Amino acid sequence: MSTPLITAAALADALEGANPPRVLDCRARLGEPDAGRRLWWEAHLPGSHHLDLDRDLAGPPGEGGRHPLPTPAAFTAVVQRLGIRPEQPVVVYDDMGGQLAAARAWWMLACWAGHPDVRLLDGGLRAWLAAGGELLEDGDPEAMPAGSFWQPAFHDERHVTAEKLLTGPATPIDARARERFRGEAEPIDPVAGHIPGAVCRPSADNLTGDGHFKSAAALASELPEGESPIAYCGSGVTACHTILAYAVAGRPLPRLYPGSWSEWIRDPSRPIATGD
Repeated sequence: MSTPLITAAALADALEGANPPRVLDCRARLGEPDAGRRLWWEAHLPGSHHLDLDRDLAGPPGEGGRHPLPTPAAFTAVVQRLGIRPEQPVVVYDDMGGQLAAARAWWMLACWAGHPDVRLLDGGLRAWLAAGGELLEDGDPEAMPAGSFWQPAFHDERHVTAEKLLTGPATPIDARARERFRGEAEPIDPVAGHIPGAVCRPSADNLTGDGHFKSAAALASELPEGESPIAYCGSGVTACHTILAYAVAGRPLPRLYPGSWSEWIRDPSRPIATGD
């Protein structure tokens, strides 16, 4: 696969092809657990099914942070329920240009579960509509595809723990906004700042003004260098956007710290830095 992205026009063609992709609607709203499912029900891409950030793409919040990874068994049940199998391509989308849950879905399916063909709709729902794509309304929330029996071979080496960040060589890459990185503002978590030694690369910097990913060449020249890069953010969701940007650029992929800042600060013995 040459790129982890797919254009709206290419997706429209693929949906008419002999092996149309399984399309997953990953829209979500922070602090509104049922918003994504409601948005899907109101209008969605033809043939798409809802993939929920809190229920499907994360385990219960707690010591592991706000969006810890689900167990492999729990995520296997999700992919089987949605009929996902390695022989069929998968396309994920949201309405944030890939900046929220769609990038997390891409990482979990492609990098962690090892599905060979997962792409993110570049530009998201807005790009689909701009290209003349239709939306279906009033979806049946109970309608499900035929299930699958896929048993993913999970690649746990693609993610790391807080202890790895403390003890091993690593270059943490923080995907949050710069004011959160510097500790000047923290609208979500109870402690402000960043992991010492981290570099700040806000996820928004990966996109053009119209919400599409920058070119591979631009990203390759902009993305941070460093030994053993590890992507993190507030809760391990937006960090997947950073990893996706490296994939678009053709660069080796950082590993994910799933617990991210929301887990890091739960242990007061872990160091915290502020400023640039």
